[in-house]
Amino acid sequence: MSKPLTDAATSARLSKQRRRDTKPEIALRRELHRRGLRYFVDRAPVKGMRRRADVVFPRRKLAVYVDGCFWHSCPVHATKPRNNAQWWADKLAANVARDRNTDERLDAEGWTVVRVWEHESAVDAADKVESALRDDDF
Repeated sequence: MSKPLTDAATSARLSKQRRRDTKPEIALRRELHRRGLRYFVDRAPVKGMRRRADVVFPRRKLAVYVDGCFWHSCPVHATKPRNNAQWWADKLAANVARDRNTDERLDAEGWTVVRVWEHESAVDAADKVESALRDDDF
């Protein structure tokens, strides 16, 4: 997939997209911390795996991903760019396929994956994480 020609304004806007420490990630982390949960941030759950989780509970083998509605094709809020439409369709489909592959690989290693959307409230997202941690209790 070769890069499409992009106008300067779009290129500048996209270059400012954060890879980590987005507002939804920080809100979730604050809520988890408020609940007394401790975790690692922006870490590969499995050694040698280049895909990093937003929040990781390594002893519990729980990886949390806060997925952006645009980049991960949210069924509620996804948008389809008109410029370079096919390139973007391919790019976003590849992102979703990579997400599913990551989930499968982590599951095969005995990990639990929690995915939340950026539009979910921090409280609801933290509830999902806490629920996964409770379900994992021995």
